[in-house]
Amino acid sequence: MQEIDKYAKIIWDYMVLNQELEKTDLILVCGNDDDMTSEHALELFNLGFAPFLLISGSGGIKNREGFQENEAYRIANFLTKNGVSSDSIIIEDKARSTGDNANFSRELLKEKNINPEKIILITKPYMERRAYATFSKQWIGPKYFVSSKDISYEDYCMHFPDKEHFINLMVGDLIRIKEYPKLGFQIEQEIPEEVWQAGQELIKLGYNKHTVL
Repeated sequence: MQEIDKYAKIIWDYMVLNQELEKTDLILVCGNDDDMTSEHALELFNLGFAPFLLISGSGGIKNREGFQENEAYRIANFLTKNGVSSDSIIIEDKARSTGDNANFSRELLKEKNINPEKIILITKPYMERRAYATFSKQWIGPKYFVSSKDISYEDYCMHFPDKEHFINLMVGDLIRIKEYPKLGFQIEQEIPEEVWQAGQELIKLGYNKHTVL
């Protein structure tokens, strides 16, 4: 397990961008099933980093009663319950991928005649780099800052209910960072040899569940 953690942390450190944030026109939340995403969006909004939020995502998440909730509405409900005015929230409820988050959000804002110059993207920590690469390719124009809950790899592993699943997802994202620019989905990014080799070692150890494009 120490060997797995060693390789996974190398990839984690590459994926988390640690960007210094500026005040922007919009906080855009890429919907997911991690409550830390909602909490981080609330924190940044309350700190005044943007005047409004756009929540993007269609995926279903089981609530405590076992019913499926749309992730965008789930996050929006959390925000309004914690004091954010519904007038400050825009919902995009059809996106099923990071590319959809970019394209559908861009078109929705275009319909509303909103043209943000700076955007903070909020996602899971290990998805920061891929979110940045995808938005930079699919929605050219705005300046992007990517942010997530400030948490270590070790603490995130304790938070995440299925560590094996999380590491599989992270390895899959590394493969996509390498391959997706060839398909026109993302901008090119340099992958240090140490990071790529860490991914290959994890694949050898069986972490290959999300490596198929």
